[in-house]
Amino acid sequence: MTGGGVTFTAPPPGGPTAGWYAGGFLSTGIVSTVNRVTFATDTATASVRGPLSMAKQYEAATGTFTYGWFGAGANPSAISAVDRITYATDTATATARGPLSSARYSLVATGDNTTYGWFIGGTTGAVTVSTIDRITFASDTATASVRGPIAAAAYNGAASTDTTTYGWFSYGRNDNPGRFSTVARITYATDTNTASVRGPLSAAKYKLAATGTTAYGWYAGGKEFAVPEYSTVDRIDYANDTATASVRGPLASGVQVFAASTDGTTYGWFGGGAPFNYSVVQRITYATDTATASNRGNFVGGGQNWAATSGVQ
Repeated sequence: MTGGGVTFTAPPPGGPTAGWYAGGFLSTGIVSTVNRVTFATDTATASVRGPLSMAKQYEAATGTFTYGWFGAGANPSAISAVDRITYATDTATATARGPLSSARYSLVATGDNTTYGWFIGGTTGAVTVSTIDRITFASDTATASVRGPIAAAAYNGAASTDTTTYGWFSYGRNDNPGRFSTVARITYATDTNTASVRGPLSAAKYKLAATGTTAYGWYAGGKEFAVPEYSTVDRIDYANDTATASVRGPLASGVQVFAASTDGTTYGWFGGGAPFNYSVVQRITYATDTATASNRGNFVGGGQNWAATSGVQ
């Protein structure tokens, strides 16, 4: 997420094989482009697939192993529309599905991989949002339903997730008091409750990206106002999520407004971002996450302000 944040839930044997990075901003302006990173050949340049139904940036994404939902965004004003990508036919134009309850951008998303996706926070450009919207994958032409709020309105955070029980996300920032180190957790079974605040990241930051496994979430990069882009990677231990996240990594270079995908067990891929239209995909190895992330293939023309999700190619 994030802009835009990405989600992951426990994979079946074989797990996700690719990550889809959609929308965003290039030197030509806001785009509808979808790029696919194939995990098995991740030193190759990402392949361009069928577009979203509209050009937009600062959206958020979640999905199953078959479909990816890219919700809200801006072009240039806030959008409520949700696009669905079918991974098996990803050269086709994404289909427009039911909207979120309100237009916004710079939100984050998480999901249980089978039934629901949650879109959290964001901004209208004038008002920062605390709303959580839930889409039902099986009836995704309906308007999303409003669930429990987050404790403080926020945008420009990032989200990771567990299995079918919880979703974790960082707040990012708002306009008063500013940036957050806050991490919160949604309990999917009781999603009308206010999301519960857990242990913080190692520093207050926004415009970061996140991915993970069933045990940990990795929150990478981001900004802190006048400070240059972070290369820091923070790891949340889901089993001990009231503790401060531990510093891992770093990334090979500092980056913001980028997105992440995962194979669920071994690697996480952080792609694009700023400095302006960064084209490189950086890969972290979960088992050796104190090492510097390695640079893999890139995106044609780079890209930033997009969202990503993972599934079976």
